[in-house]
Amino acid sequence: MSKIASICFLLLFSSMVFGQLSDLAKIDYTYVPKGDTNVGYSRARALFNYPVKLKEDKYLFLGLNYSNIELSFDSSVDAFNTEVIQDFQLLDFIIAYTFKVNEDWRFGARFSPGYSSNLVKNISIEDVVFAADIVFINNKKNDENVTKPYQLILGISYSENRGIPFPIPFISYYRKFDPKWSFKIGIPKSNLQYHLSEKSRFKLVAELDGFTANIQNGLLVNENEIADMINMSIVIGGLRYEYKFSKNIELFCSAANIFFSNAELQDNKSKKIISVNKKNTFYLRTGIRFKL
Repeated sequence: MSKIASICFLLLFSSMVFGQLSDLAKIDYTYVPKGDTNVGYSRARALFNYPVKLKEDKYLFLGLNYSNIELSFDSSVDAFNTEVIQDFQLLDFIIAYTFKVNEDWRFGARFSPGYSSNLVKNISIEDVVFAADIVFINNKKNDENVTKPYQLILGISYSENRGIPFPIPFISYYRKFDPKWSFKIGIPKSNLQYHLSEKSRFKLVAELDGFTANIQNGLLVNENEIADMINMSIVIGGLRYEYKFSKNIELFCSAANIFFSNAELQDNKSKKIISVNKKNTFYLRTGIRFKL
């Protein structure tokens, strides 16, 4: 199950690559209440991208993507010291390049070094991660000559931070089949959208969230094993609302149910040592973004 989740996270990472590049700035907050489970989760995230126009239809993007993640454990968890893994810092440096291949297709590539760790000491080589992505985008969302606007993305993605030591393919397809309705089909992010007006829309969404991070100095588990990494994966389904204050500024709010969740400690070979009980509960997320 952990390998399947890791593959899905690679796909999620790839699907967000050029969606993030359309966001010049974004701040959002995610909250998963602990409830009657053993662990709660919250994440504050800030994203910044600066586009540099090189030539006509050729752009370089430089940016930062930072997250602060806090875990809250139930007092019944006694197999390890929970205080060591309550706070994690994630930072990616974004370097991306995109250009128009022809009238139909655009090429994009991104290299993203960074770190993902609980940072109880100075950053070490074990904290460092990087990702690389290549995609081809056929975007007809705003083409007045197309009766039913669509977008097709084909690509390949590699991320050192997801536990899979090889690149994997990615595909995503969007179509607006009615003035009020559109859909996006992909793995692991899909949705059905109802466009209430030019400023607001509702989405039925199904997607993934979570993170993987290094545990500095390791963590003693059950007094005889050492955990070097933590992985948390969440599969959600629910309702999302988006409202545009202007052409470029958008507010979004999500309320969803968690259909599957898994929080586990792993050794340095990504092998599971122990899982933390994480039953289905609610998932809340809100934020604001400035987009192209």
